[in-house]
Amino acid sequence: MESLQSLRIIENWPVPTAAAAVVRADGTVLAGHGPVDHRFPLASVTKPLAAYAALVAYEEGAIELDEPAGPEGSTVRHLLAHTSGLAFDEHRVTAPPGQRRLYSNAGFEVLGDHIAKATGIPFPEYLHQAVFEPLGMASSSLEGSPAKDGVSTVADLVRFAAELQQPRLLDVRTVAEATSVVHPGLKGVLPGYGHQSPNDWGLGLEIRDGKSPHWTGAGSSPRTFGHFGQAGTFLWVDPDARAACVALTDRAFGPWAVEAWPPFTDAVLAELEGHRAGSQH
Repeated sequence: MESLQSLRIIENWPVPTAAAAVVRADGTVLAGHGPVDHRFPLASVTKPLAAYAALVAYEEGAIELDEPAGPEGSTVRHLLAHTSGLAFDEHRVTAPPGQRRLYSNAGFEVLGDHIAKATGIPFPEYLHQAVFEPLGMASSSLEGSPAKDGVSTVADLVRFAAELQQPRLLDVRTVAEATSVVHPGLKGVLPGYGHQSPNDWGLGLEIRDGKSPHWTGAGSSPRTFGHFGQAGTFLWVDPDARAACVALTDRAFGPWAVEAWPPFTDAVLAELEGHRAGSQH
């Protein structure tokens, strides 16, 4: 198994425990670093997993993306794209649907309830059946809110990151839609990074575009998508680099992460580029 020296950078992070791995678009896992089987709370890295389950429900015909869900005038698509108008952590409407990008945990909780009602299966169990089980993510579980209470390992999330690059559970077109901007041009706050104009998102996945500052690297392509969590966790997929990276820690997101994550991502991308250039000679 190939290994990436750049992953060793996590040893210098000011965190008690950290693990990271990279998976190529062809599914090749580049040897992870740290305790890749350690179960970490994911915080908001739960959202892409919940969103993927919602898209499975959509493809199974249990829900439609444009059916009403959440506040009046809001749809499943609005909830997934953080445009339902629901507040950050309260089930309180603060804007009309589709007008502003209001990052909302409440929106994902409404989404989980909506899918549970539509399928007759509690959302944590639906997520297990729709995503974790078929991808072999045996160490992953949802232990509460679909917005933030997932627990997983780097080894499991690498399977999910491979799925995002070469979908088996969903139609490629569905994933392309989920990773394209929904409601372009909307401004909003990216938690931890302040106001962004535009603050672009797909369906449950944040899209990097030209955001600055950002938690990915200076060398990350604008097409990069993924999510980070307040538990000191992130997952990104860079289609231009044809690779994805997962890093999980047990120290809450803060100034240390703002400082440490971008140079780490840039080092990973530079090493991947070096490997690619080397293999072409």
